[in-house]
Amino acid sequence: MKSVKLAFYARLALILHALILSLLLMHLGKTVIIPLFFALLISFALLPVCRQLEKWSLHRGLAAAICVLLFVVLIGSFIDILSHQIVNFTHNLPELQKRFSESLTDIRQWLLNTYHIDYQQQTDYLKKSTSGLQSTAMSSLGATFIGFAEVFILTIFFLIFTFFMLYHRRLFKRFVVALFPQDELPKVEEVLNSARRMINRYIIGLLTEMFILIILLLSTLAILGIKYALLISVIAALLNVIPYLGIYTAMAISMFITFANGEPSQAVTVGIVFIVAHFLDANVILPRVVGGNVKLNPLITIIAVLTGKLVWGIPGMFLFIPLAAIIRIISEKVESLQPWAILMGEEK
Repeated sequence: MKSVKLAFYARLALILHALILSLLLMHLGKTVIIPLFFALLISFALLPVCRQLEKWSLHRGLAAAICVLLFVVLIGSFIDILSHQIVNFTHNLPELQKRFSESLTDIRQWLLNTYHIDYQQQTDYLKKSTSGLQSTAMSSLGATFIGFAEVFILTIFFLIFTFFMLYHRRLFKRFVVALFPQDELPKVEEVLNSARRMINRYIIGLLTEMFILIILLLSTLAILGIKYALLISVIAALLNVIPYLGIYTAMAISMFITFANGEPSQAVTVGIVFIVAHFLDANVILPRVVGGNVKLNPLITIIAVLTGKLVWGIPGMFLFIPLAAIIRIISEKVESLQPWAILMGEEK
């Protein structure tokens, strides 16, 4: 069959239609696709362990099950440490309520002295502003409960998906290879291997960066005498997974926690520590530990984060970065898509 070369505007229109349709399908099918993509990433990270267990004469199914179990134990231990810190923080909620009551009293006094709004007028305004707050809070509580139940169910499916991806990995590879003609097989193998290595290095590098950031923040905050230094450090490391946006969100949360349990000057100190830590992370830790594994320029990274939030919510802000990196790798190997690889890659 003779191929027809379309005009540039026609190719561009088809590419945009395909992109919009893909994003729409990803949004509509996010309940299935999100745990599937998480499972794909984790299965790549667990693959070396699974292969080593199989070399020790373990059955492939048993090796895959042990890998998933090790992952669950690791995450469970991490959640246990974090939950203990959160429980300790909740013990100070009465003190937090007292501190905010004092702050509210100061604000009301300032309004009275500055704008001559008496306490009764302020109370009436607050009642009008919070009239629908109870119903909103109840609906939010119900939505939160449903959200936790959904996350729990999706986590179960994520673990099942991870097991089967490790167990049937050869079957999936044969399926992908069978989609392409024989003369394209070397290029397909190269793309698969490059994507696997990139994802593996990215996840391991990301975990290493998180560990270094926790140690850096924990030691600094502990020396400065900041309460809940471990909780603050873990929150910062978790949110730092989201490029450019996560560290500032973590800084705001950490300053709030410090203000609730200490002096305003300590909250300012925590903000300064976060700024310095972010500078070190962005210029020293990230380039050397994570390096150029994803090889996306900052503009494309930010677009990927925001698009992920639009399509998949909070999980998409993390998942769309390796997804964009995979698209870049594929674009490098396909001649007609190489201009997109140049656009998405780093400047030489």
